[in-house]
Amino acid sequence: MPLNPAQTAFIFPGQGSQTVGMGKALAEAEPLARETFAEADEILGFPLSHLMWEGPAEELNDTRNTQPALVVHSIAALRVLQSRLPGFQPAFMAGHSLGELSALIAAGSMPFAEGLRLTRARGEAMHAAGGGQGGMAAILGLDIPTLEAICAEASTADARVEIANDNCPGQVVLSGHKAALARAMELAQAQGARRVVPLTVSVAAHSYLMAPAQDAFNQAIAATPISAPAVPVIGNIHAQPLHTADDVRADLSAQLTHRVRWTESVRYMLAHGVNTFVEIGTGNVLTGLVKRIDRKTTRLTCGTPEECSVVGE
Repeated sequence: MPLNPAQTAFIFPGQGSQTVGMGKALAEAEPLARETFAEADEILGFPLSHLMWEGPAEELNDTRNTQPALVVHSIAALRVLQSRLPGFQPAFMAGHSLGELSALIAAGSMPFAEGLRLTRARGEAMHAAGGGQGGMAAILGLDIPTLEAICAEASTADARVEIANDNCPGQVVLSGHKAALARAMELAQAQGARRVVPLTVSVAAHSYLMAPAQDAFNQAIAATPISAPAVPVIGNIHAQPLHTADDVRADLSAQLTHRVRWTESVRYMLAHGVNTFVEIGTGNVLTGLVKRIDRKTTRLTCGTPEECSVVGE
């Protein structure tokens, strides 16, 4: 469908969207995508594409593999879309958590090879910092102020819980020490949460427990060539555009231990004229969140040959 660049944003998914078979149909149908997967295998030094397409799921769900897999699929789909829409530049790009790395690669802030290595380093750092003491839970039906009060009540000096993801109104993810998280989940139920869903994750992402991962990730960031994005990328930390290389480094250097402000990020883009969101890569999680934030938006996905054909018409 025809896209108006000034009213379009490209958005990139994060962890939770992965599935065995991701990107396989695109690689089979599109030489550009096939070349991207082969390039990624060479950069990483192992056949990531085989793991993505054939599994096993347990290995794909290891955060060390999940993170580069999602980035590779996103960039492969982006390249296919760009071949159909030569010269097209959206008004903004944004990614949810890990997806911010896909957005930065897409916006030209870092080369694909270096960005993919940085993604792998992020996954390895988070895996090493997991430690088994943290967890995450999705809370449906409570607002941010209520959950901030719940987190404060459930936290102690030795065990804290905090808001990790503000995904959309009525869907918020908490993260932190297992004991504090358990208390927060009970309090949320008592406050009338519609649902309280423990997540099957091994790390407490976007919480203070990720400080060791952030330290290791920062070393990788320092070694990565980063330039100003050619398209404004909305950062997770402040839900504001990252205009310079210093903006990018500052956002990435705080990302793992701070809240993902997705609702605010989408609202920023809406306030600046965006009405069409194209989710590039695996699945449709983000377009679902955008719908809950503003139903009047146009929402498209580009991860399969059929989807990319529709967007690129």
